[in-house]
Amino acid sequence: MQFNPPLIAGRLIKRYKRFLADIQLDSGKVITAHCPNSGSMKTCDTPGWKVMLSCHDNPKRKYIHTWEMVHNGLCWIGINTGIPNQIAEEAIRSKLIPELQNYTEIKREVIYGKNSRIDLLLNDDTARCYVEVKNVTLVEDDGNYYFPDAVTERGRKHLRELSDMISQGHRAVMFYVVQRNDGKEFKPAKHIDPAYAKSLKQAHSDGVEIIVYEAEVNPEGIVIKNRIAWRLD
Repeated sequence: MQFNPPLIAGRLIKRYKRFLADIQLDSGKVITAHCPNSGSMKTCDTPGWKVMLSCHDNPKRKYIHTWEMVHNGLCWIGINTGIPNQIAEEAIRSKLIPELQNYTEIKREVIYGKNSRIDLLLNDDTARCYVEVKNVTLVEDDGNYYFPDAVTERGRKHLRELSDMISQGHRAVMFYVVQRNDGKEFKPAKHIDPAYAKSLKQAHSDGVEIIVYEAEVNPEGIVIKNRIAWRLD
């Protein structure tokens, strides 16, 4: 995906109330931006780091700026949790994900399970593949990527529902999109949410596939690039 119009540069002053961030633009003006991330954003919200914002002219919005990415001195990190679904779909349509090729139809936000919506539903003439997409932004001191960065009951619910799709004879995939490139392999964050780590291990045992890809993040755009190794221990 490409950002159009171009993003606006600034420096993070602080993030607060989860969904708000004060930013000093390069012009010197201080604004409040919407932060589209409900997690802890550990390793992503250090004051003084450079950030990039999108700007929206919707008159119904209280805050016209959206915080899209932050630079930690090593790489850009995409913090907008709404982006991975879009770039995952684009990558699948462009045949960049070998594990998810040869489907004739892709739908987003299809109702399934118990009052849930699947991020991507892939269809062909004979099979369905349910794909749940998660955004990964956390790198710990060991240099590995981790998810989640905060306790997530919703994430555990999604894993249970993917397992239910397996029991009904469908294919189900947990697709982690890593929006940074300064880590090594992926692991569930059992030090943050041991219940999620246990649920992921159970879902995988049930037949849910795990796919992890790294995205190239920069102010011009974001695109999925490289497959990342993962471990559940």
